Amino acid sequence: MVPNVVCVAQAGRLEYEAVLFAASFAAANPGFGGKLLVAEPQPGPRWSIDPRISAPIRAALEGFGAEILAFENHAFGQGYPYGNKIEMLAALPPGPFVFFDTDTLFTAPLAGASFDFARPSASMRREGTWPEPPLYGPGYTEIWNSLYDRFGLDFASSLDLTQPDEYWERYLYFNAGWFFHSDPQAFGKRFLDYAVSIRSDPPEALASQSLDPWLDQAALPLVIHGLGGGRPDPGLDGLDGAISCHYRALPLLYARESDRVVEVLEAVSAPNPVKRLLRDYDPIRKLVYQGKGQKLRALFDREALPRREQMLRNAIKREGLWLR
Repeated sequence: MVPNVVCVAQAGRLEYEAVLFAASFAAANPGFGGKLLVAEPQPGPRWSIDPRISAPIRAALEGFGAEILAFENHAFGQGYPYGNKIEMLAALPPGPFVFFDTDTLFTAPLAGASFDFARPSASMRREGTWPEPPLYGPGYTEIWNSLYDRFGLDFASSLDLTQPDEYWERYLYFNAGWFFHSDPQAFGKRFLDYAVSIRSDPPEALASQSLDPWLDQAALPLVIHGLGGGRPDPGLDGLDGAISCHYRALPLLYARESDRVVEVLEAVSAPNPVKRLLRDYDPIRKLVYQGKGQKLRALFDREALPRREQMLRNAIKREGLWLR
């Protein structure tokens, strides 16, 4: 079953990342049988700017086979742009979908991933970023259990019992960099309902917790578990692996990702029509076209990177090369 593939883009950084996304997807997936969709928020009361993609970028995306899909913001918008990945689901055509964050590159055909669309899942390339239990409680169990109780979900069956109690990996937690399901409307409605409920009336156990920017990642495990899904099967190892790379920021890409990812980035950004667009974006101009990314790459041993991403970000900042 061939899914539709979707990312979100808007004016600014995301539209430039969307060009890399679409160019790499087209290169890795010739003859793809589904739709490549770029979801675009529309102007409205939840935006003080026009968030739509600029005309030259729009033309480039369509040239790579992408279809621009307009959607409206009713619950989120400029104040919480991560909500775009929630609200755009209502605008997707029926049928299975795979969402990817726009800061993703494709290095091999998506057909190499074995999706079971009836069993949704999401990316496990994450750290223990949420929640952050206070010293004297409540702990992970009480915080997560309060959310499962809120929505009538079975908490116990979500646990990874190979991990110790009160260790973050025991609890179902994803990075929202990719997720999938058979029905975008069902997934999107549940995602929206859960996220709005948590934001508007968080359980008492969340009193000390920040939900910005973590709201989507707090709600996502509940959505996936409630729809009969869970941690990804081995057939999805190519996502965040040989098939796709959620690089998050170009300096991180150069510092830590594989030679193949760097090769794809520089290949898809090389053609002159693409270069004329992307050189207007400072991080791409400096890191890719001026070669500062390769200089950054030479500073780090990819076999001995800092344990946490924030440590790596800080090291890049000390070199004056944190460009985003």
